[in-house]
Amino acid sequence: MNKAILVFDIDGVIRDVGGSYRRAIADTVEHFTSPAFRPTLTDLDQLKSEGVWNNDWEASRELVYRHFEKQGKKREDVDLDYQKLIAFFQSRYRGVDENNWNGYICEEPLLVSSGYFERLTEAGFSWGFFSGAMRAEVAYVLEGKLNLLSPVVVAMEDAPGKPDPTGLFTVIEQLEQQHGFDENLPVIYVGDTVGDMYTVENASQKMPSRTWMGVGVLPPHVQDGGEREKVYVGKLLEAGAKVVLHNIEELSVEAIDNLINI
Repeated sequence: MNKAILVFDIDGVIRDVGGSYRRAIADTVEHFTSPAFRPTLTDLDQLKSEGVWNNDWEASRELVYRHFEKQGKKREDVDLDYQKLIAFFQSRYRGVDENNWNGYICEEPLLVSSGYFERLTEAGFSWGFFSGAMRAEVAYVLEGKLNLLSPVVVAMEDAPGKPDPTGLFTVIEQLEQQHGFDENLPVIYVGDTVGDMYTVENASQKMPSRTWMGVGVLPPHVQDGGEREKVYVGKLLEAGAKVVLHNIEELSVEAIDNLINI
């Protein structure tokens, strides 16, 4: 008997992207500001905490624009080719060989084991993924590194970006159709950003008859045990997280049971 549906974000939850996606953002902003400005991880966290910059290409462009605005320029006067920005970003993240990736993505540490998902299945939980990453990049980690077989995934190409909950709804619908279970099971969405928690809140507003819970996971780069971590936790809780964890595997079968039975 299925007890709940779990949907996971990927970046910062399944894999550590502090040295990959976020490094690619910093490289891109530095390149397109010639190279006057390189954002720090704290700068990126502040931007992400606004809850609308889930797409890292758009986040890069926004930081470039904000840099030039501080210099007194208007956005429309900044000579910035978005397609060239995307190409540069991808050359850092995937690498320069599209058929044999050699970029930062190759260096991402995993934050979870495949055994975790096996335990969820055995305990009666269905699970899938909703990520703002591109489908090929998602497959690289889920199927290539974790050896998950045909997981249910909604990626960048499949739905509007978060905090729009459309992609979350799509994952849930696919899992319901695949398993043929009740359409009103509780849903837990696990993410590492304010935007992820806003996604849950928006889902709850659009479908209030269902139980929705956001679970925050701290990305590794903020886990310093100090003020930075405390502030990050506070922002996730303020955005609607029911609980904030240091690692996805802390969301054990027992912890999930406790959440859905509160």
